[in-house]
Amino acid sequence: MVERVLTHFGQIDILVNNAGIFGQVLLAEMTVAEWDRIMSVNLRGVFLCTRFILPHMLAQGHGKIISIASNLGQIGGTEMVHYSASKGGVIAFTKALAREVSTKGIQVNAIAPGPILTDMMKLETDEWRDQKLSELALGRFGQAYEVAPTAVFLASDDSSYYVGQTLSPNGGDTML
Repeated sequence: MVERVLTHFGQIDILVNNAGIFGQVLLAEMTVAEWDRIMSVNLRGVFLCTRFILPHMLAQGHGKIISIASNLGQIGGTEMVHYSASKGGVIAFTKALAREVSTKGIQVNAIAPGPILTDMMKLETDEWRDQKLSELALGRFGQAYEVAPTAVFLASDDSSYYVGQTLSPNGGDTML
């Protein structure tokens, strides 16, 4: 993947790690395979993409890495210990990597959206959605177009003083 992008574009200026899956199961009932499945996509995927793009960004002396976490990585979620841990890991990964590479011209930040109406949200139960709606300060779920400007901002020169940060468009689900 990295070689194809480099061949086509010549350099990589921005990486957005945006893959994610989830499942709902109590920890006492969770299989090791289910834990590994979530960690493989949500945390290992961020590691792998970043690991293989980072040398190119370091060689060119600049780049932006933006990883999509979740506000559940900050507050946790019932029946989502594995998902919450994986997204919390993305946030910790972001902070640690920012400390490693920010002096080398690489800015590393994360976005931790709250509940957003995506295909993943359709997998939630009606009961879960009703409960979550009652907890949101705005009283509604977010839309993908409400998260996108955060990524555009972090990819732009306007974010030049943001390093190791987690921005969280979440409708008031998490207030840090």
